[in-house]
Amino acid sequence: MRIVVLAGGLSTERDVSISSGSLVAEALRKKGHNVVLLDVFAGYEEKICDIDNLFERNYSFTDKVSVGETRSDINDVREKRLDKSDRFIGTNVITICSEADITFLALHGGEGENGQIQATLDLFGIKYTGSGYLGSALAMNKGITKSVLIQNRINTPIGQMYSNEETASEWDYFPCVVKPCSGGSSVGIAKAENKTEYIEAVKDAFSYEKEVVVEQFVKGREFSVGLLGGKALPPIEIAPKSGFYDYKAKYQAGETIETCPADITQAEDKKLRENAEAVYQALHLQSYARIDFLLDENGDTYCLEANTLPGMTPTSLLPQEAAVEGIDYPELCEKIIEISLDKYTKKTKSLY
Repeated sequence: MRIVVLAGGLSTERDVSISSGSLVAEALRKKGHNVVLLDVFAGYEEKICDIDNLFERNYSFTDKVSVGETRSDINDVREKRLDKSDRFIGTNVITICSEADITFLALHGGEGENGQIQATLDLFGIKYTGSGYLGSALAMNKGITKSVLIQNRINTPIGQMYSNEETASEWDYFPCVVKPCSGGSSVGIAKAENKTEYIEAVKDAFSYEKEVVVEQFVKGREFSVGLLGGKALPPIEIAPKSGFYDYKAKYQAGETIETCPADITQAEDKKLRENAEAVYQALHLQSYARIDFLLDENGDTYCLEANTLPGMTPTSLLPQEAAVEGIDYPELCEKIIEISLDKYTKKTKSLY
């Protein structure tokens, strides 16, 4: 197959995306596919764009596969773009994707995960991996996600969405967790034990986005459940050494203890899987996803959020869960493509 792996972009998760995309491209090439790795923002800016040649030589815009403790300077990324345009999709991206059998979305955060790129590709008739625009939009906005979960009677921490610091000051329940509304990779997320810490956390969260979600802190063990084609994989337990699952804990090796399959009872395993599948359906997700939960001391589960384009880095959770089921990394990449292509072969094509 001819496959484009789309990575990069301008979100705070740019480095995570590049790491995921580089590894996916490498794995698919090992499986015998012709793969072009493109930065969705930079595109391919050479004067001559020989698409057949790009696939034949397995072109990659970078060989970067690691995620540092700090994030990329987005202003620097903008400056390096030759055409100096502000448009999100770079030169020749749509043209090259149109010549592929499918585009593997290795994007994380921002326009790459909120339904905008999905809707754009739909309009151009370009096939891609993962959920469509509706599921992507619902899952990306944590406030909307919480509303959908509540409507579907799926347990989630009590919370509130705020659009400015003044209204956010009304919150007075501690400890609590403050999150940018549409962020990922735990960027800008903080736990506040009191009002002073809360004010600082809110200020920081608003530096990333115009909306934030504040929710009660639920004491419990943290788990994640990946899904392939709507079917749950074995839950993985996440135990950060620092006590909080922030950006560093997620992507720096050795910062978090991850156990898969998780050391839980059969009943707890069943409850997590069933809830993950319920969230998948409620949010209109497709192909694959990863759902994050807390399990408290009473055995109650609380859904924290849904990820429509789970990370595929060396420390990412979905590949670890798939491995327990006997699915290695290259096979997982191919399986995601296979499942994603299914949505285009159905007689009644979904709008999302």
